[in-house]
Amino acid sequence: MSLILRPFQSTDVYDLVKHANNFKISKYLTNKFPFPYEKKDGEAFIQLALSHDPLQIKAIVLNDEVIGSIGVHQLADIYSKSAEMGYWIGEEHWGKGIVAHAIKEMLAYGFDTFDIERIFARTTHTNLASQRVLKKSGFIFEAELKGTIFKNGEYFDELIFGFRKNQLG
Repeated sequence: MSLILRPFQSTDVYDLVKHANNFKISKYLTNKFPFPYEKKDGEAFIQLALSHDPLQIKAIVLNDEVIGSIGVHQLADIYSKSAEMGYWIGEEHWGKGIVAHAIKEMLAYGFDTFDIERIFARTTHTNLASQRVLKKSGFIFEAELKGTIFKNGEYFDELIFGFRKNQLG
C-alpha cells in the first residue's frame, strides 16, 4: 500500500468527485461539502486547497489515486494557538487505518508549519467511526455541546477532541 499526503493537482478532480459524491460522507461534513458532489465542486475545492500559503489542505493519495482530503486550519485572534483538523475518505477505504495514518502525518505537519499548541477536531455524536479514529490517534475528548449542529433537518450534539503539541512523541 502506497499512501501519501500531497498538495492537490488540477488533474485530481475526477478521483475527488468519484469518492466525494457520496451522501454517507457529506452527511457528516459542513454544508460547504455538497451532495451531490459534482465536477464544479471538485474544481472549486482544489482551487481553495491550493490558495493557502502555507498549505492547509492535502490530498490523501493511495496507490496514485486521490481517495480523500485532510486539512489543518489555524484559527485567529484569541484562538490563534489552535487549529481545526478536518478529513474524509471514500467509503470503500473506511476502517482500514488510512485516516489514522493521515492524521498522524497531518499532526506533525500542523505543529511544524503553524505557530499552534493545539489541534482539535469536531464531530457529531452519531459519527462513531470518526470518534474512534480520533481517540486511536491520541486525541482527548474535551467537550460535548448539546444540539449545536443542524444538518439535513436534524440537530446533533457536537463532540470536540483535542491534541496538544506536547503529546507528539
